[in-house]
Amino acid sequence: MENVTIRRAGASDLAAIIARLADDELGRSREDVSIPLNSNYVAAFHAIQADPHQLLVVAVHREHVVGTLQLSFIPGLSRLGSWRGQIEAVRITADHRRIGLGRNLVEWAIAQCRERGCQLVQLTTDKRRLDARRFYERLGFAATHEGYKLLL
Repeated sequence: MENVTIRRAGASDLAAIIARLADDELGRSREDVSIPLNSNYVAAFHAIQADPHQLLVVAVHREHVVGTLQLSFIPGLSRLGSWRGQIEAVRITADHRRIGLGRNLVEWAIAQCRERGCQLVQLTTDKRRLDARRFYERLGFAATHEGYKLLL
């Protein structure tokens, strides 16, 4: 997509990021878009920004945040001590879906992983997100593992 910039998120982007996270059926039930922002979001944002192995980015079109994702770089002993990239919280505004922006954003994240020497890129998506699952499969991701979560 033309005229879209992908850049590290700043504090002024936080409300727009939270709005992207809440902009679907699943997100509406678990996110809080009220202003002022919940202090937990602010604390998490600062922790992400302070960690050199975390990268929170936004896709900006005409000065509006139209997409976001978080990229984590994880060291590990398996696979001969390989680093892996973990892509999370990929969101594109409804009016910017199906025009290639999501593909560009994820491909950008994969390129960042390559630059950092990662040997593997992984992600999770909710099983109820059928469109997202098809999207990731078209990008070459394979559902090779079963994921588990425990809410605390």
